[in-house]
Amino acid sequence: MSRPSVCIVTPALASANNGNWQTARRWAQMLRRHYRVVLTDRWQGEPADVLVALHARRSAASIERWSRDRPDAPLAVVLTGTDLYRDILIDASARRSLDLADRLIVLHERAVADLPARHRAKAVACFQSTTARVPLAKTSRHLRGVMVGHLRDEKAPRTYFEAARRLAHRRDILLDHIGAALDPALGAEAGELQQRCPGYRWLGALPHATTRSRIQRAHVLVHTSRIEGGAHVVMEAIRSGTPVLATRIAGNVGMLGPGYAGYFEPDDAEGLAALIQRCRDRPAILDELREQCDARAPLFEPARERATLRALLDELMERRR
Repeated sequence: MSRPSVCIVTPALASANNGNWQTARRWAQMLRRHYRVVLTDRWQGEPADVLVALHARRSAASIERWSRDRPDAPLAVVLTGTDLYRDILIDASARRSLDLADRLIVLHERAVADLPARHRAKAVACFQSTTARVPLAKTSRHLRGVMVGHLRDEKAPRTYFEAARRLAHRRDILLDHIGAALDPALGAEAGELQQRCPGYRWLGALPHATTRSRIQRAHVLVHTSRIEGGAHVVMEAIRSGTPVLATRIAGNVGMLGPGYAGYFEPDDAEGLAALIQRCRDRPAILDELREQCDARAPLFEPARERATLRALLDELMERRR
């Protein structure tokens, strides 16, 4: 008996090197033992038993065509942060994708409650996962923070820029920044900042494996986003033994937990700078944050994510039969 086929539509393929691509690639690997998997940026009528579409707005054309051409075939839509916290509020095509989906996949534990009430019953939370890495001993000569995120407005890199300026007098605090300049103006600002502020380095886009190593070696991961559906870099830090300093937004709280001690408010560069400074001056804070992250780490184990995906697809296939 041949394996059923799954088409995963992602608006971002390998060249984008972003969270959507990492999710699609990982899910394809997890499912290939039991399903024939096709990865594409747009469904154009290829044979498949199930469609899994990442991004309600950007994959809306594929979702609409699948629903028209394959009305009896199951459809799951994966909601990103911009979907959940922006697009479904302002974009009719994104709302239409939610209506057409048989199942909605969200990426953190608070997200089901953040959906419109009429859609919550068909939503399932699937925590993303990554391999664990052995925590590394960190130097006491300085504190190194790293921010990972392409330079675009949703990631709020200017919060990190301003925090770096406020900490420029602290030669014992080093702040690295990994990500491509999707907004050229932000790239120009980052380039100018590293000329003026010796503690700040913009490293540009790096391969995923290199980025994970830098997260592993940092004292803290800094995550300044305004909108997140469940950031890869947060779970990669947690699974590497690196504490996280993150904005208090739903996507981060849904991963780190409501009682986490490493939050600062969105766009609050002063608060971020003070938090980084406290981590340097009072190392016990890092130990507390690391313990809290360690407690959340089992949520992001690959076996858990694989089991959630398999159960979801098995249910959709059973519904089709």
